[in-house]
Amino acid sequence: MFVILNNMYCIPTYVVWMVMIFPLKRYHPDLYWKIEGHFFHWLLAMVSMWSWSAGYDIVELGDDIRTCLEDQTLVIANHQSTADVPLLMATFNTKKNVLPNLMWIMDRIFKYTNFGIVSILHEDFFIVSVLNNFQGKDKRDESLQALVKHLRDSYIPRRRKWMVLFPEGGFLRKRRETSQRFALKNNLPVLQHVSLPRVGALQTIVDTVGPDKSSNPGGNNNTDPAHNLDGMGVYPTHVNWVLDITIAYPEGKPLDLGAIVTGYRKPCKTFLFYRLFPCRDVPRDHEAMTKWLYDRFVEKEALLDAYYKTGKFPTEGFCASPVPPQEVSQDCLRFAILHLFFITSSYIHFQLLSYVVSYFWY
Repeated sequence: MFVILNNMYCIPTYVVWMVMIFPLKRYHPDLYWKIEGHFFHWLLAMVSMWSWSAGYDIVELGDDIRTCLEDQTLVIANHQSTADVPLLMATFNTKKNVLPNLMWIMDRIFKYTNFGIVSILHEDFFIVSVLNNFQGKDKRDESLQALVKHLRDSYIPRRRKWMVLFPEGGFLRKRRETSQRFALKNNLPVLQHVSLPRVGALQTIVDTVGPDKSSNPGGNNNTDPAHNLDGMGVYPTHVNWVLDITIAYPEGKPLDLGAIVTGYRKPCKTFLFYRLFPCRDVPRDHEAMTKWLYDRFVEKEALLDAYYKTGKFPTEGFCASPVPPQEVSQDCLRFAILHLFFITSSYIHFQLLSYVVSYFWY
């Protein structure tokens, strides 16, 4: 009941505020997107509170990712269930300036959920999932061309930093059997805990906003005059890092959105294992890039297999200087202040709407 009520006074409030400040989008777009980014962060903080209040804690380990927090970064993660996104939101919520400047790449079906209007206003990207070859190469190509346009028209001029991609293209339970058949047919590794990823979106992102081979991650060369689009000015255009996140649920039994909303599962800890790669090290050639991405998911398979068997992640051979496990800590006071803000805003909006309706009605 709390989560339903939380949706009712948070999402409409976000939408109304965006409508009220819409003139800024035309006359002072930088200010508009800065304000929108803060509202987006506050709204996702509410989602973060759902899993936290249900006792579903998150533990981070692996590479130190502080290097990429303020830089253009592509996040790739394995996709097991509907809990993946809320738990990533909860993790990113504690990291300054990540959520306001983040772009999600998600299945088009999410456009039609209660959160769809928020993602539309924030200008996330909705990708078309092609489930089988009969749906055709044309749809895949059309979706990837739309991604190129979105990167140029939104990611670059909005000065986004992080973008999140699930290369498997669907939940593990739906993709595993198809992935294993494909692997057997093409003499590829047969994976149990992850599925073979699709390289199309990664190739598109690296080709469109990947760094020049001469660029240095974290340096001052992440602007390219070639991206001075239609006189809009020079923007940071290079993705400098690839953050590979392996999501591991206890005993290999993923949480889901139903558990987060209702809390029917016992409290538990979900682990996020980080590996950070300079984007310039990602091959540009299609076959080499495919192998690079497959290697990442073969490594995920090994990590998850070890974790499910022993309860621990092997760090040797995966991280040069691993960060020990650290539990993500949420700010209770901040949650309370944001609740007060959204509830007060809802009351003010309701009063304004009542006044406008009464003015025209009577």
